[in-house]
Amino acid sequence: MKRIHLFEFEDFAWFPEWLRRCMTRLIIVMHKLLGTSNKVAGLLAKVLKKSESSTILDLCSGSGGPMPDVLDILREKHCMPNISLVLTDLYPDTETAEFYNSQGGDNINYLTIPVDVTQLDGQMDGLRTMVGSFHHLKPQEARKLLTTFQESAKPVCIFEVSDNSTPIALWWIAFPINFIMTFFITPMVRPMTWQQLVFTYLIPIIPICFALDGAVSNARTYTLNDLDELLDGIVSENYIWEKGIIEGKTNQIYLLGIPKYS
Repeated sequence: MKRIHLFEFEDFAWFPEWLRRCMTRLIIVMHKLLGTSNKVAGLLAKVLKKSESSTILDLCSGSGGPMPDVLDILREKHCMPNISLVLTDLYPDTETAEFYNSQGGDNINYLTIPVDVTQLDGQMDGLRTMVGSFHHLKPQEARKLLTTFQESAKPVCIFEVSDNSTPIALWWIAFPINFIMTFFITPMVRPMTWQQLVFTYLIPIIPICFALDGAVSNARTYTLNDLDELLDGIVSENYIWEKGIIEGKTNQIYLLGIPKYS
């Protein structure tokens, strides 16, 4: 495999929740700048039309990522008014969960109990989504999870913001770029907090962590060939796997899994 498995600060349980939240809110800004929501909505519409699901179960949601916007696009642009969204994370964002869970209705719900994708089974309903998070899994974990999706006959959409096409020698150029970029995109973060401002502009802890995690994310992203290696030997005639690259400001990779319905 081309990808290598390094650590990201967000992987660790000891990483402060407020700092994790500041970084995941920056990730939301990045998704908006990259137009992730429309791309993911287009992929999900394709899967939902072929599946029996009316619920999207988002894994590794952080502060929600692009998925609330994706839900709006599915409802308005793709004429799917009955779709609902469940957000989950190994380290649930309690503030984001409180916000969505206090809105009433059944459009968006954020589970406040930790959901570990490495221990996921087929009990929870819905089309599974992993947006910018599949690379956190080691190969044996990733392969096991894909097998779980297939064996439980659950549809899935995996989307990464990079296709890892950069030559290995250039992987770490992303660090200074991400560091500098943080100062420019921080004003777009909502809601804004004093921690976001202080630890960006006065004590640049957030830019350092965000830049390192961003550079490592690209190095960890599974290429199309890596995905073939993960799927080798587990493919079933009752489940269809489709992968590809969406070209744009950055090339983005996706993997769809769709059960065959009778």
